[in-house]
Amino acid sequence: MWHFLRRRLLASLLTLFGITTITFALARVVPSDPAVVYIGPLARPDEIARVTKELGLDRPLYEQYLSYMGDLFQGDWGRSLASKEPVLNTIADRLPATLELIFLAMTLAVTVGIPLGIYAAYRKGGTPDMGARVGSVVGISMPVFWLGLLLQVLFAQWLGLLPATGRLSLEMSVLDPITQITGFYVFDSLVTGNWAGLRDASSHLVLPTITLAAYPAALITRMTRAAMLDVLGQDYIRTARTFGIGERLVLWRLALRNAMPTTLTVSGLSLAYLVTGSFFVEIVFNWPGIGQYSTSALLNLDYPAIMGITVLGATIFLFINLVVDLLQAKLDPRIRLQ
Repeated sequence: MWHFLRRRLLASLLTLFGITTITFALARVVPSDPAVVYIGPLARPDEIARVTKELGLDRPLYEQYLSYMGDLFQGDWGRSLASKEPVLNTIADRLPATLELIFLAMTLAVTVGIPLGIYAAYRKGGTPDMGARVGSVVGISMPVFWLGLLLQVLFAQWLGLLPATGRLSLEMSVLDPITQITGFYVFDSLVTGNWAGLRDASSHLVLPTITLAAYPAALITRMTRAAMLDVLGQDYIRTARTFGIGERLVLWRLALRNAMPTTLTVSGLSLAYLVTGSFFVEIVFNWPGIGQYSTSALLNLDYPAIMGITVLGATIFLFINLVVDLLQAKLDPRIRLQ
């Protein structure tokens, strides 16, 4: 297992290095002057020349790259050209909002997708199976931003049951603000006993969480159903049923355990999808997370911010893949030899 872990860690580090290098090169190829972005379009030529030298943009590309990588390993991710704030500080401020949304969406996707996939496989050809398959196709096919707009129109505009945008209502943020400990509003309001803040933060989470969870829930349902159908057709399952073992034990202990590697892989890929899929949801619901920051950085050609977001996204993605590989190796020792 240690040899397996070392190989996966080395591959992840090499991948992260490659992504960082390619992103750095592509960011410098875009026909734009970072100095102009930094000081504004009305800057004089002498000001542009001064800022270009201050930012080190007059040096050769390889020197800029080595300087950036050295600062990156020391925890300096650069300063945003648009806001002039350290990129790492801005990401740290916005990351809890995104992680809270991703965690709740993934929890919802798993708790809905796995049981629904198991039940659909158990009732193959029946109405529950047909409903699960149709629902999974709809969930996979519908664009996430379109689903978010539909939910806003239905539950916020027509029914008036839930807020349409934001992470916290203006009245709550002024009259009874949540004391931030971790940046996760639901957790922080629970710890501090701010029940009004808990209700308000939870109501703002409902629509974006459902929107973000729709695709991974549908994918997990579909793949769990396929994996369970394959396992339920095996000889040892028929033998267990012949010996009178209860269906609950057959489904949840014998069949699910052997179908779990496939479900685990899909769940890991779905979690990685949520890291980027949350960007669209944050834009639709005006969620103050990494997604909004990424959009602003791309529109403004804010190279340090783009690099920071890329490094963060790649690190999270590779970490998720590493965890999934380790869990699969734990469930199936044969994977360690691959």
